[in-house]
Amino acid sequence: SQERELKAAADSVLSEVRKKQADTKRMVDILRALEKLRKLRKEAAGRKGVCPPPSADEAFENQVESLRTLLKNRTELYEAEERALRVMLEGEQEEERKREMEKKQKKEREKLLQQKREIDSKLFGDPDEFPLTHLLQPFRDYYLQAEHSVPALIQIRHFFLLPADHPEGSCIPPGWVLPSLPTNDTWATAVR
Repeated sequence: SQERELKAAADSVLSEVRKKQADTKRMVDILRALEKLRKLRKEAAGRKGVCPPPSADEAFENQVESLRTLLKNRTELYEAEERALRVMLEGEQEEERKREMEKKQKKEREKLLQQKREIDSKLFGDPDEFPLTHLLQPFRDYYLQAEHSVPALIQIRHFFLLPADHPEGSCIPPGWVLPSLPTNDTWATAVR
């Protein structure tokens, strides 16, 4: 997909930037080594009585300073590039996580809808098998109105309320109470 191509391109550019950063660091190390080498050679020449003119020192220092500034600018540029690419990649990863989460939530919703259809089928009969489903529609509407209205929920559940000290009192179940399987043959003949 287009997002994968974008991510691959950003990864490729990021690895290029890292390579440039490594090259720049190597150049800084070489520059330090050159300064050290010049210092050692100058000391060795000084012991032999040979001293380079001050203009040579100044030219060397100017050249080194100019290279140091160039490398510092490059380092800052590459760091800015890397930060921008990281932000872009993190944004892509966040988008990917969001899409995964939405997919997961959609699957969960579909699963819950399927469970609801199964429960409705057990409670009200399968619409395909039971052609008179429309006769049960008022009952279904009455009980399902509680899903959309708190006053309706209170009105329906009020019928089932018992005093707190009643021996058969229990908490209200969160969903439908499904019928148990038939316990004898007579009951089984009445249930399909």
